[in-house]
Amino acid sequence: MLRINRQTDYAVRVILSLSKKAKGSRVPTSEIGREMLIPPSLLQRIVAELAGGGFIHTQAGRDGGITLAHEPRQITLLQVVEHFEGELYLSDCILKPGECPFEKKCPVHCQWVRLKNLLREEMSRITFQQLVEEGQLIESNLTVNASSALIPDSVTSDLLLTSNVPA
Repeated sequence: MLRINRQTDYAVRVILSLSKKAKGSRVPTSEIGREMLIPPSLLQRIVAELAGGGFIHTQAGRDGGITLAHEPRQITLLQVVEHFEGELYLSDCILKPGECPFEKKCPVHCQWVRLKNLLREEMSRITFQQLVEEGQLIESNLTVNASSALIPDSVTSDLLLTSNVPA
């Protein structure tokens, strides 16, 4: 099964959270951890790895925190995932070229390569700016759906009664 690890998922959450903030905002790591439900024990390690990868800047001290090193439209999902996971592969036969005796004549090998390339291409198109915008759409749809559920019972009862009255 192709699956990213928990640390990678948390790293994506950190970048997403920072992407939602105003440009240049310095945010305490503890605030990001609370917002994104990341255990403090993992958060420091993830922040250090993101800083080492050039995704964020860190500042220690009382007024410290973390900021994005680039604009959200310049950071892709693929960049963050591959920084933590390494290059994505779907099968060992493409991870270790030359080890499979059927590699040059295997139709499955060709499909693994094609699918790996498609996945990487799609992930490289997904920017954190896009994720922020999609998140805002999801939130607004949830708000609209929640507000329609708040119609008083008396109104829905009246609608039901009047709709059953023969004309």
